[in-house]
Amino acid sequence: MRNLNEEFTDNEHRQYAYDFDYKMHAYMMRSFQPYLPSGRAVELGCYHGMFTERLTGFYDDVSVVEGASDLIDIARTHVGDSVTFHHSMFEDFEPEQPFDAAFLMHTLEHLDGPVEVLRRIGSWLSPQGKLFVAVPNAHAASRQIAVGMGLISHASAVTEGEALHGHRCTYSIDTLVADIKAAGLHVEDFGGVMFKPLANYQFDACLQNGTVDDAFLEGCYVLGKRYPDLCASIYAVCTPAPQ
Repeated sequence: MRNLNEEFTDNEHRQYAYDFDYKMHAYMMRSFQPYLPSGRAVELGCYHGMFTERLTGFYDDVSVVEGASDLIDIARTHVGDSVTFHHSMFEDFEPEQPFDAAFLMHTLEHLDGPVEVLRRIGSWLSPQGKLFVAVPNAHAASRQIAVGMGLISHASAVTEGEALHGHRCTYSIDTLVADIKAAGLHVEDFGGVMFKPLANYQFDACLQNGTVDDAFLEGCYVLGKRYPDLCASIYAVCTPAPQ
């Protein structure tokens, strides 16, 4: 039995979230923005609500489905009553109305049955709805460097720290697209967000001492458009499969 309220806490191997992760949110939305539909939005998994808060700048009607009650309490401190929270596992949730936009941000890799959950989310979408999925990238440059250093056995490995945080797999572009297609969804677009030469903790240190600034991050974002396979995160924009 998984304890979701424990999985999001820091462990001796890694933090759950870094400042770099929060910096990534703006770049993720920049990648998604050309495809964003209007209407009702739902976020699947909210952590501390920082991305949730960002969604409220794009959507007036935002819901969250989250299995960890502690995370809902924390997220509410950021968004107040502007968001509707549902304390539920994704596998059990049944929406009263379809959603026009669904966001699954660094959550798919935590799921025991990712294909089935993707299929369920697809059934929640309106006919013109879109699902936006982002996951950590197995082939990120920093992760491949870690493999070369002997810190990780192989790029798609789930490290001990990741496992303690509830990770079940580490996606690459091909495996992400394969799971989405297996769920019966159509992939409208996919790509990478932010060329990643450094590990998260190294980015945080460089941000704090000024070695890395917003101009450097912008350069990494632009470079990531050319080399999506080496990015920090990979994403897909999905729609219900044509009938």
